[in-house]
Amino acid sequence: MRKALALFAFVGFAIILLAVSVSIRPFGKPTHTGMDSYFIEHAQKQVSANNVVTSIVFDYRGFDTLGEATVLFTAVAGAMMALRRRGVSR
Repeated sequence: MRKALALFAFVGFAIILLAVSVSIRPFGKPTHTGMDSYFIEHAQKQVSANNVVTSIVFDYRGFDTLGEATVLFTAVAGAMMALRRRGVSR
């Protein structure tokens, strides 16, 4: 029973992986949306940034970046707390 379940899971995963790999776009081929043109045209005027990528990360998506930094800080603090030595006196 366990072997049949493992085989079923493996075949299912292989089918999903094959379907995704067939439908993926070619490497390096950009997908342009309306937002791309908007950011390129308005980044200099709206946020006074010469670099479009910097304007997107820090100005347009600032709260998202702040959230990601908070999650990263929390993960590092949790790892440090989990890996610390306890009861060691100096």
